[in-house]
Amino acid sequence: MKTEEVKVEKPYMNPYLAGVFLGVVLLATIYITGRGLGASGAVKSGVVATVTTILPNHGKNNEFYKEYVESHSEGVMKNWLVFEILGVILGAFTSGLIANRLTFRIDHNPKITTRLRLIMALIGGALFGLGAQFGRGCTSGAALSGMAVLSAGGILTMIAIFGGAYLFAYFFRKLWI
Repeated sequence: MKTEEVKVEKPYMNPYLAGVFLGVVLLATIYITGRGLGASGAVKSGVVATVTTILPNHGKNNEFYKEYVESHSEGVMKNWLVFEILGVILGAFTSGLIANRLTFRIDHNPKITTRLRLIMALIGGALFGLGAQFGRGCTSGAALSGMAVLSAGGILTMIAIFGGAYLFAYFFRKLWI
């Protein structure tokens, strides 16, 4: 008789405990820095640093870059948000290493190709980044930190994010399921 080997993956952290940890980190961030968490500021710092390094004249003459560089006299890459994101990346890597989950794979529906999945993910990421810039913050900055201080804007942002996600998920679900 042949028995099949069943691979049992290690469970993720309890989501309620993870939520408590996230709340503690958010409160500590607000207490220490006077502002909440966010990722788009780090991305903006990276973009501004790249543009001003590769095209210094464009960076000096463009109001968007010029204003950001002038407001960060110590250097745009010394923004604490850059270090926050580096910590998130390092933490994710460490978590994957400890839980033995470090693999590289691109999950997608068998009905679509890996290439289409990557193209749609790139388009979605670009649109999300553009929306974060227009909205003056990403989901963690606008929604999570905004809701933590009971900001009407944070609450509306979260409603819009989840409402938009449910709406678009209906039309694009075949790319994931």
